[in-house]
Amino acid sequence: MSAARKLSNIQLELLKVFSVDLSEEQLKEIKDMLIRYFADKVTGEMD
Repeated sequence: MSAARKLSNIQLELLKVFSVDLSEEQLKEIKDMLIRYFADKVTGEMD
């Protein structure tokens, strides 16, 4: 994998949004939201 690999649009957007430090609790909440979001997408595709 190349070190010069371009970041995706979502990676760039997340870097902008989360350019400040979050508490561990906030970080966990965001991870949980992302997991639920993608799980819902997969479930919707299977239906």
